[in-house]
Amino acid sequence: MAIKIDTRYPSIDDLRNKARKKIPKFAFEYLDGGCNEDVNLHRNTSELREVQLKPNYLRNHGGSSTKTKLFGIDYDAPFGIAPVGLQGLMWPNSPEILAKAAFEHNIPFILSTVTTTSIERAAELTEGKAWFQLYHPTEDSLRDDILKRAAAAECPVLVILCDVPSFGHRPRDIRNGLGMPPKMNITNILEAFIHPHWSLQTLKHGIPSFANLKPYMPKGLDLKQLGKFMDQTFSGRLNEEKIKPIRDMWKGKIVLKGVASHYDAEQAIRLGLDGIIVSNHGGRQLDAGESTIKPLKSIAEKYGDQIEVMMDSGIRSGVDVARSLASGAKFTFMGRSFMYGVAALGNKGGDHTISLLKTELQQVMEQICCERVEDFPNHLI
Repeated sequence: MAIKIDTRYPSIDDLRNKARKKIPKFAFEYLDGGCNEDVNLHRNTSELREVQLKPNYLRNHGGSSTKTKLFGIDYDAPFGIAPVGLQGLMWPNSPEILAKAAFEHNIPFILSTVTTTSIERAAELTEGKAWFQLYHPTEDSLRDDILKRAAAAECPVLVILCDVPSFGHRPRDIRNGLGMPPKMNITNILEAFIHPHWSLQTLKHGIPSFANLKPYMPKGLDLKQLGKFMDQTFSGRLNEEKIKPIRDMWKGKIVLKGVASHYDAEQAIRLGLDGIIVSNHGGRQLDAGESTIKPLKSIAEKYGDQIEVMMDSGIRSGVDVARSLASGAKFTFMGRSFMYGVAALGNKGGDHTISLLKTELQQVMEQICCERVEDFPNHLI
């Protein structure tokens, strides 16, 4: 696909700055913030950017390609769109915008259980290529029905989440009324009023809701009842007893997301999973945890020949993708970068952001004389 970049926004930081101005404060802070004091949020990116790459300028170079293979599927770039909850809150219709862009650029798109587009709609937009991330329900019957829907939609990869045994303590969201149950206070109403483009698009597409959960939600829930429903319906803590029946039911590939220790990597291998995503939920769950780049290096070195090791959290650019790949990741995922793109540019945001990241990654590969994605570790200093 042809590369299309809006030259007014030649970096993810430019998109972030535009998004901050274009959407209400409560929506931007939900997207942009971490948990507690945001220590791990900032550590993720700062420690990733300590990774340095070695160029080989005089070596013969036959050109560089960002194409890579994952789970037997050929992708045009070694990065995909991470699952993000409540995407329609940040920009109306954003999961559909991103699903379409991912399909057109031939990269993976992962749909969250708690986002604002259904499994079936994401599958329609991607011709069955969208991955699906499962928040583990408390009831086996609900889990089984969601998995049947994902299988019927031909999702090639199921991602199960292990790093949300409890919801992160996020002071900004609490102040903004975005806890459970959410509240629409006078400040948020004024914010919506002074961001008319966001408000008009929200009116056009409808108030965002948990589209995947509509079949299971009692009709006419008010906000307090919604909070109670979510608490009763989902239990984020995973263990062997919860993973085994999922492995038995799901015939495709399974990835465990949220791995940050050798112990969890070993358990994923023992349980017959196909991949892991080294992640700390974008710094939104454990402020006292490590940055993702720290455990990635040792996990990839020890287990990379037994299971596909991927990474997300802290990656903001094509250069960050290169750093992650050089550190041992087979593939990478980003959430905020793409949401900044759609919040800034609406329907054009997905295409622009993917094109920008591809351009940045290609430039790094040409600069260091790296012909193939899998050769990046040879350039790690």
